[in-house]
Amino acid sequence: MKKRLLAVGLLVGTLSIAQQRDSIPTGGGARGGFPAGFGLGGGGGASRTSPRPFKEIITDKAVSKKGMFTVHKVDDRYYFEIPDSMLGREILSVTRFTKVPATTGRSSIYGGEIANQQTLVFEKGPSNNIFLRVVTLMNVADANNEISKAVTNSNLNAITAAFPIAAFNKDSTGVVIEVTDFLKADNQVVSLSAGSKRSLGLGQLSSDRSYIQKIGTFLTNIEVKTVKTFSANAGGFGAAATPGQGSTNVPAANAAGAITLEMNTSLLLLPKTPMTPRFADKRVGFFTDEYTKYSDDQQRIEANEFAIRWRLEPKDEDIEKWKKGELVDPKKQIVYYIDPATPKKWRSSLILGVNDWQKAFEKAGFRNAIVAKEWPENDTTMSMEDARYSVIRYFASSTENAMGPEVHDPRSGEILESHIQWYHNVMKLLHSWYMIQAGAVDPRARKMKFDDDLMGDLIRFVSSHEVGHTLGLYHNMGSSSKTPVAKLRDKAWVEANGHTASIMDYARFNYVAQPEDNIGKTGLYPRIGDYDKWAMQWGYGYIPGKDEEEQKKNSSKLITETLKNNPRTWFGTYEQGNSADPRSQSEDLGDNAVVASDYGIKNLQRILVKLPEWTKEEGDLNENISEMYKELLGQFRLYMGHVTSNVGGMYETFKTAEQDEPVYEITPKAMQKSALDFLNRQLFQTPKWLIDKKIWDKIYPPGTSDPVVASQESGLARLLSADRMNRMQYSVDRFGVDKAYSALEMINDLQSDLFSELKSNKPIDNYRRMLQKSYIDKLDNLINPVAAAITFTFGGGGRNNNPYASGLNSHSDVYSIARAQLVQLKGQVNAAAGSATDRMSKIHLQDLADKIKKALDPK
Repeated sequence: MKKRLLAVGLLVGTLSIAQQRDSIPTGGGARGGFPAGFGLGGGGGASRTSPRPFKEIITDKAVSKKGMFTVHKVDDRYYFEIPDSMLGREILSVTRFTKVPATTGRSSIYGGEIANQQTLVFEKGPSNNIFLRVVTLMNVADANNEISKAVTNSNLNAITAAFPIAAFNKDSTGVVIEVTDFLKADNQVVSLSAGSKRSLGLGQLSSDRSYIQKIGTFLTNIEVKTVKTFSANAGGFGAAATPGQGSTNVPAANAAGAITLEMNTSLLLLPKTPMTPRFADKRVGFFTDEYTKYSDDQQRIEANEFAIRWRLEPKDEDIEKWKKGELVDPKKQIVYYIDPATPKKWRSSLILGVNDWQKAFEKAGFRNAIVAKEWPENDTTMSMEDARYSVIRYFASSTENAMGPEVHDPRSGEILESHIQWYHNVMKLLHSWYMIQAGAVDPRARKMKFDDDLMGDLIRFVSSHEVGHTLGLYHNMGSSSKTPVAKLRDKAWVEANGHTASIMDYARFNYVAQPEDNIGKTGLYPRIGDYDKWAMQWGYGYIPGKDEEEQKKNSSKLITETLKNNPRTWFGTYEQGNSADPRSQSEDLGDNAVVASDYGIKNLQRILVKLPEWTKEEGDLNENISEMYKELLGQFRLYMGHVTSNVGGMYETFKTAEQDEPVYEITPKAMQKSALDFLNRQLFQTPKWLIDKKIWDKIYPPGTSDPVVASQESGLARLLSADRMNRMQYSVDRFGVDKAYSALEMINDLQSDLFSELKSNKPIDNYRRMLQKSYIDKLDNLINPVAAAITFTFGGGGRNNNPYASGLNSHSDVYSIARAQLVQLKGQVNAAAGSATDRMSKIHLQDLADKIKKALDPK
């Protein structure tokens, strides 16, 4: 059996979250030094006292518990008895907040959240010491390869602490070390990282107000509960942080000059044999981890990127049945518990959201693979901070969100546990979404407080989404594009199949459905769909292969064949690559954003006239109508953004080399022109239906920012971005003028509509006047940028190295196009100003002519 060498690097535990997964910063470097107070003397360094007899250290007063390590408590001192067999075993240290002071601000913290995460190893050192190292995995090499020596020489794990051996155990098969002061102190591996403390504005630990509450030891984990008090500035958390960068305030800091935190550190023994990894493929959206593999036979290094997933395996006696495609029970079921702090009325909905995934796991060959249960409150042996349990934690928070983080083995991607973060005020977000997106077709959505059955349904879908993250799934923002818009209005089809093929998309509710379609709630809600079932099949099902290479090949063939047979299994997201693909957008529906958004606007128009009635509550100081009007306006702006993304859009569809098909294609020219026509109709021609003066008189003081103007301004800015226009010009070179919509053609079409009054000689109203000035300003910015040099990007989220795409702005076709448009427009404006009869229009045109002149000759 070959021996593997795991070498070191940087490890940051990967965590899954809603809208996007959060990573808790773990800081860098070791705390350094040797902890005081260990051994017999308790002095200021690692004691060099020789080990003493076991009975002199672990006396008759000891209270001892057996588990991963035997934990002894003698008076108020704690000792770990570590078997020799456990030295060198990797241990994941996960520290969570259990109780925190009340906080406010963008980075508020809650009991149940992860505070820090490290991988640790205890090992014997010289001079009767036990060293604690922080394992940082980046590189691996087979120990039988010569290159493994280079890997070893270049990667050394930091020693973060040293513990004098207090005694050897009774049969000399293990060592005893004292851990009291180490666990009580501010040691990074069992407390907060340096970065976290800085961001939270914490000072030094107050040792006289910090103590160990309890240590429990179990078969594969040790749970350490501590109370730690830190000094804090009067400004509270975030006092030392950069303003606006997520600082947090704690009233207790003002009152006491200190902050007390209750924390739980789980020391979780990682499997001796890591789970067999499933190597990642860009065509299936799993979160991933990776390390670099070195070997003597390589001609290039290998980045081993693997999917993050649970170790879901058939029982030994069922392996062959499972391989043949029969349904079997797993060795170990995935279990989520519901926090007892959850209001009872919502617990069943959260449970249903978890259990909905069972049908998806059946595609992977497992029945009874996943289940949710209420927390057994009468069982005093269980703790929600115990790393053996996955929990949906309920936070008393004003945050409108939910997140699905997980903790996994960095060597294999095996998910070990998950604590989903459920914020109480997510219900406010759900209410806003549903009233604005479904209020036109569902009478239940037409009030400020929903009935419990409706809110329960909405909680269920969010629960399913967040659980999906903790099963390893990334957002699939492209899933909704695989549903034809016509099917979104087909009652029978959409109720049977759902409006989107993945619960992991940000596709909330069926805003395309019209009142006359009579579509029920199953056709309005998102649900687990074709993609989700396929993702579970790929991630958790059987893929044959005698070795890694054969499995990779069979995996690739399976993905290619599945996508060919069912396009609804496609995965696409702007979060991992191409942000210019209009198919991969959040909050959108259907395969045609123009048609879908036209339907959406029809429903917004129906909703707007009813908002005063639906939001009316006794004693309300017009806060309800203000909130919901702004939500409606935000939905309108989403539609504008969905459509705009098609102009200059670039499709990214990953293919294998043997398929010999293009990965990158442009949005069809007809679709791009249709998108611009939509923007002219629905945005640049003043959307007067949004101007409800009766509502405005209640929520907007005169002279404040006009929401319609702001919408037009932002829409025009997106459309005339240098990035978009450069991409359009390069697309002409690659795909030809017949297939590509050039920036020159687009801006001609846009200008013709924006300045249509120049030909008709009609009076130019206030909104059009402001829009025309904004257009000239934006062309001015293109030819007279603030910075002389710019670098264009092409939708990949990073800088583009194309030599033709960077350098002085004046080297780009966009510069020439913008300048030519202003020259052309100058003559048209001067001619129209001379014949204008409306006084306001005349002076407006004269002003435009002056602005153009200054833009063309700023000197």
